[in-house]
Amino acid sequence: MWRLPSLAGDFVTLTKPRLNFLVLLTTAAAYSLGSGPESTLSQFLHTLLGTFLVAGGASALNQVWERDTDRLMRRTRMRPIADLRLPSSAGIVFGLSLTLLGATELAYFLNPLTSGVALFTAASYVLLYTPLKTRTSLSTIVGALPGALPAVIGWAAATNTISIEGWVLFGIVFMWQMPHFLAIAWMYRDEYAGAGMPLLPVIQPDGRSTGRQAVIYTAALIPLSMMPTGVGLASLWFMVGALTLGAVLMVLSLEFAAKRTIDTARRLFFGSILYLPILWTLLVLDHRAHF
Repeated sequence: MWRLPSLAGDFVTLTKPRLNFLVLLTTAAAYSLGSGPESTLSQFLHTLLGTFLVAGGASALNQVWERDTDRLMRRTRMRPIADLRLPSSAGIVFGLSLTLLGATELAYFLNPLTSGVALFTAASYVLLYTPLKTRTSLSTIVGALPGALPAVIGWAAATNTISIEGWVLFGIVFMWQMPHFLAIAWMYRDEYAGAGMPLLPVIQPDGRSTGRQAVIYTAALIPLSMMPTGVGLASLWFMVGALTLGAVLMVLSLEFAAKRTIDTARRLFFGSILYLPILWTLLVLDHRAHF
């Protein structure tokens, strides 16, 4: 028989709160950059809550889909559905309910465009990225699409448009995810192999392609990270900060590509974790100071 605290904790786990922290951070940054004098604290909070509900619902549905492969990996085998603490039916009902509730909130309190982008994000994550993870190494690129769309959600919530500024923010997150994901894939390549997921480090175990791609995507991220200045969201001072952050991430990527060890992958992973919050903080502060 379930105890209430354990049951509540399992449902919270289904929403992947740690993972979705970066989702909310990106959404909040994009909203702040797009908001004007008419924007209210209430709208901002509804943006975050609606986005969290949709992201949490998609995460729950993802865990239902991946319950069998999750059981094969040490880092995921204790998830509530994989560990049989919750039935799949509960995950489906919970996931769909959260997703629809979040989409409704975004449509009602903000605008239908934001709700539509959020629903597309959830659908592409669950119905496109998730099944591709066991079929092709290109799933990493496909997964970067829903991973970057929270930037568009935040921009659309603030402006009721999807303009070039929102796509620049999308591009930053899209490129950032690639070295981040590749570092994770290298660290857990044996587990992914055991679960039948043909990620790049699994199909090319020497790691040369993985390291090379981490460097290539980081190199693409650097000019993209400076684009907010080009589209009028930031000043030249932000470009200096973005270039500095990009240089640090490039050093970590080059180190990983050269050595391809767990330690260098871990440093790249943690470096990428720090990179995005610092970049968003610099961008929002610069925007508010100069515009």
